[in-house]
Amino acid sequence: MNINTFDELKTYCEKENKKIYEAAQEIEAQKDEISVEDLRKIVKKNLDAMKDAIRNGLKSAEKSFSGLSGGDCRKLQAKFSQKASLLGVIFEKITTYALATSEENARMGKIVACPTAGSCGIVPSVLVAVSEEIGATEEEEINALITAGEIGRIISNKVQLAGAVAGCQAECGVASAMAAGALAQLRGENTENILSSVALAMKNLLGLTCDPVCGLVEVPCIKRNPFLAVHAVTAYELASAGIQSKIPLDEIIDTLEQTGQLMSPALKESSQAGLAKTKTGLKLEEEFYAK
Repeated sequence: MNINTFDELKTYCEKENKKIYEAAQEIEAQKDEISVEDLRKIVKKNLDAMKDAIRNGLKSAEKSFSGLSGGDCRKLQAKFSQKASLLGVIFEKITTYALATSEENARMGKIVACPTAGSCGIVPSVLVAVSEEIGATEEEEINALITAGEIGRIISNKVQLAGAVAGCQAECGVASAMAAGALAQLRGENTENILSSVALAMKNLLGLTCDPVCGLVEVPCIKRNPFLAVHAVTAYELASAGIQSKIPLDEIIDTLEQTGQLMSPALKESSQAGLAKTKTGLKLEEEFYAK
């Protein structure tokens, strides 16, 4: 079985009457020469690590080594304890969980790169927050995480998931698309709506640059995680209403690749332009290297 595009994935799922996660776990188990049961145990370890990163991040206000990040999750928790979010409890959880995980990464804590360390808060925050609120089972969470992984795998066939190659559209952008697909699976959507969620999330993040201050995965990377976690939910909500992208998903991924190629190297993790070279960005860089 060799599935390299979303069109091939959709065709296979429809022909074999399988969910995306069912097809994906069969493919991966076959490739790794292990049983589906053993593969799901590996995914569970990743799920547990995601939950641990959230818990640890929520408890800590420690600064990162650079001093550029840390403590924002604590501020957001305090704010919500005094004044509830206009968008409700799930929004509160998603945004705090995304910050918690990303700050934990900046402190060199254990996280799951999904698909990268800089985008590590997006998939876990959406998956865990929604699962808690709807009472999803662990099996359902694993199904959703496998779905997210398959989305990332197929995109990576076309584009390297690295800011240095294609900008942050290939990191936080792809993570948001993965989270949208995972959420759609968690909510019991069909294959078409899952892939529509992915398409809507991805196409609205094309061109997202990677311009980290001081060359560190902290500014603007950490705060980008809660923003794009919420973006994933928006994509799911639209897709679940039957709203579809006019541009097919595989063509969106082709555009992701093309956009990455056209993007200036100065805006692809080199810290040579963008936010990294603003007056404040340069000042922070000077202070950091003076330490």
